[in-house]
Amino acid sequence: MATEATPKARARKWKDETRLGLVRRARRMNRILAETYPDAHCELNFGSPFQLLVATVLSAQTTDMRVNLTTPELFAKYPTPEDLAAADPEDVEAILKPTGFFRAKTKSVMGLSAALRDQFDGEVPGRLEDLVKLPGVGRKTANVVLGNAFDVPGITVDTHFGRLARRFRWTAEDDPVKVEQEIGELIPRKDWTMLSHRLIWHGRRICHARRPACGACPLARLCPSFGEGPTDEETARKLVKPGPFS
Repeated sequence: MATEATPKARARKWKDETRLGLVRRARRMNRILAETYPDAHCELNFGSPFQLLVATVLSAQTTDMRVNLTTPELFAKYPTPEDLAAADPEDVEAILKPTGFFRAKTKSVMGLSAALRDQFDGEVPGRLEDLVKLPGVGRKTANVVLGNAFDVPGITVDTHFGRLARRFRWTAEDDPVKVEQEIGELIPRKDWTMLSHRLIWHGRRICHARRPACGACPLARLCPSFGEGPTDEETARKLVKPGPFS
């Protein structure tokens, strides 16, 4: 895959990029990702906004696959916020133990369930400012729920999204809120939710944290970080993880 691979060459190519150039590049990369991952979606299984909210809280520090193996038992036993809020914490802890940090997660999901029961008549609110008031719910979780349960555009800045946004030089920020704000100025609002899925899928499959599969990446010619991983296509192909991850 012919492109500039050395750090000096990359620096020369991207140092004079204008704001307009950045916007155009970011939007072109988004279009390429849309073509690469036409089936991109939330990889957490859910049947309602409440289930997605709980599943997203449980997904911290574990995989979506592990959450998807755990939530069927949880929701079968406690299908509503009222049920989960009134549960025996030790029973919930036993169910959630495989997800890690199960005591803290139990406190969060039971706490948010109680808040939904007491403040929102057992319904998950469809506004970010209400969601982030719930125990264990930050902007990332709120945007997952808004984008996937309510079709309200939101940018989900998880570890994959933040890593790729910085590698792409869409932002230099580490703070998730600032990353969200800066990317939101590059990409049209209507694309925010799908952009989040695409970057997360790309991060899981190709643009890995330690050894990205640069030589097999469809974004190589547009990426300032090309060369952080193997640039030889045959070598890079061996690093690609096809998924699914749910």
